Amino acid sequence: MNERFALLRHRMVTEQIKGRGIRDERILAAMMEIPRHRFVPPHLADRAYEDAPLPIGEGQTISQPYIVAQMTHALRLKGKEKVLEVGTGSGYQTALLCLLAREVVTIERYAVLHSAAEEILRELGLENVRFRVGDGTMGVPEEAPFDRILVTAAAPDVPGPLFEQLVDGGILVIPIGSRWEQDLVRVRKEAGAAKKEFLGGCRFVPLIGQCGFSE
Repeated sequence: MNERFALLRHRMVTEQIKGRGIRDERILAAMMEIPRHRFVPPHLADRAYEDAPLPIGEGQTISQPYIVAQMTHALRLKGKEKVLEVGTGSGYQTALLCLLAREVVTIERYAVLHSAAEEILRELGLENVRFRVGDGTMGVPEEAPFDRILVTAAAPDVPGPLFEQLVDGGILVIPIGSRWEQDLVRVRKEAGAAKKEFLGGCRFVPLIGQCGFSE
């Protein structure tokens, strides 16, 4: 079974990621290493490497592999950054960030998803991460500032607390738009101002919280 998953993972990286223009060798290596099938419900393990999002419970999803790669690539990680991830979800994106950054802080509003992700990452031996449960739109001020912030759910705009917790010169990647349709946006903080770069259309679950969407 592990050999089969390894083959599927190799095909995913070769065809869906590298084949669609992501050429960062660190990202490709990380996606080749992390067992994506561990982050979906057991009955969906055979579909883990498909080019599609999958449900993980609590109305949340694990994003399709290419979107994960695209968002990760947009962060421009070099390996020395402190990263905040808003929306732990399955923990798959978290695991990739652990391989690509110096340290990761991740926050999730659903305790059951938080606990499951923490257990999987511990089993995988990824230790440069700290988990929080709470309103991700408010960030994690006691851990700030962050060199990079990745938001894995859609917001109507950049939540103010997250932008405040980003270092000057830092990058924040977030889907911005309505509940049903968004643009993936890379935000650079330059002299305290936000410089936005639109990276293409996308569709994410809504970011619920004080500075996001309401329930």
